[in-house]
This record gives sequence, C-alpha cells and structure tokens, in this order.
Amino acid sequence: MSVNLLDTFIKPMHREGIKFVAIFAAVTLVLFAIEEVLGWIGVGLTIWCYYFFRDPERVTPDRPDLIVSPADGIVSLIEPAVPPAELGMPDVPLTRVSVFMSVFNCHINRAPVAGKVQAVAYRPGKFFNASLDKASADNERNSLCIRMDDGRDLAVVQIAGLVARRIVCFVKSGDGLETGERFGLIRFGSRLDVYLPEGVDPMVRIGQTMVAGETVLAELKPPVAQSTPV
Repeated sequence: MSVNLLDTFIKPMHREGIKFVAIFAAVTLVLFAIEEVLGWIGVGLTIWCYYFFRDPERVTPDRPDLIVSPADGIVSLIEPAVPPAELGMPDVPLTRVSVFMSVFNCHINRAPVAGKVQAVAYRPGKFFNASLDKASADNERNSLCIRMDDGRDLAVVQIAGLVARRIVCFVKSGDGLETGERFGLIRFGSRLDVYLPEGVDPMVRIGQTMVAGETVLAELKPPVAQSTPV
C-alpha cells in the first residue's frame, strides 16, 4: 500500500466543524474589505479552525486487553479519585488518568475500550483551566460508563476547559462501542479523564504525549476472583 504524501498533511474535517469554518471564512471576507492585512490574519485563523476540527483516521492496537487513550494531548494528572457520582458507580477511588488537550490538539474523542455504554450523564459547571485538578469536580462535564465484556466498568469523562463551551457526545446509553471508536468531541481546549478499573495500573507518565485511539494507556488484568467463604 502506498502512502499519499498529501494525506499526511491534509486531514479530513469532522462535520461539527463545518459551520465554524464557514463563520471564520465569512469574517475573513469582511476583514479583507476593511484591510488586506486583517484579511490575511483571518485566513490564518480560518485554516487553524479547519485544523482544529480535523478528524484523522487512527490505527487502534488489535488487542482486546488494552485500554487506549481517549484523546490527543498530554497526560496532566495520575491520581486516585472517585468517579462522577452521576454515573452511579461504586463510591470507591480508582486510578484517574487525565489527558489535557490544548487548542492545537485534535479534539475528536475515542472509546478507550470496547463495551456497552451503561450511562451517559451531562452536568453543567464552571470553566476553569482544564489542566487544573479542580476542573474534574467543578467544570462542565459529560461522563460515560462503559461496561466491558468481562463485566467491569470503565468511566471516561469529557471536561470543558477555559475556552471550551460545548461538549458533544455522539452516543447514548445502550450503544455499543469498539475500542478507538469516535464517541464525541469538545470545542476549543479541554480534558478527558479515564477511571481505570480496580487493580489496573497505568502504563503512562505525567507529561507523556498521547494519541487518541492509538497510545496504550493501560493493560487490562483479569478480574480479581472473589473468594467464597467456607
């Protein structure tokens, strides 16, 4: 299979970005009418907007025991935390891995594991910088609980950031997801939190660069067998 050099640099755009690029382009025409220099600045911003909504294809590892990153960006936090209460999961701290997305990252969110969506819960909130710890508790968010084939649950949370004002989710409760499948996006800077199942350790470090649907976040260990009282 040959590689098209043009495809390396020009990525397809998600349909969610069409109206935003159209708005940027319209403003650019107005800027050109006012002053040519302003118009060229508008051209640059329109290209950036197209780039923001890019939706490249990704090659997901072909192993069912892997958890992959749900977002492009940088690992900003790894710490124990209780999943969002609105998901109805047990009130037990799990390892939370946070991936911070800047306005230059691709913002398409992908399923970290395969499974069935048990719950989707949106909660309005504030718009602190998404890299801050308190963003998980205070910011606008949309949470998903995904139940894997072995019965364990994994939570993934879309968190709005300082610039973001709109979380988009493509799935609903009862939908099935494949690992690496697109499930949503957040406009203009944000963060994704993944709550790993109990006993699963992350294979990434703070500061590591992540690629949604490709970078391995953790390896699933077999569920811990419950001992039966004699």
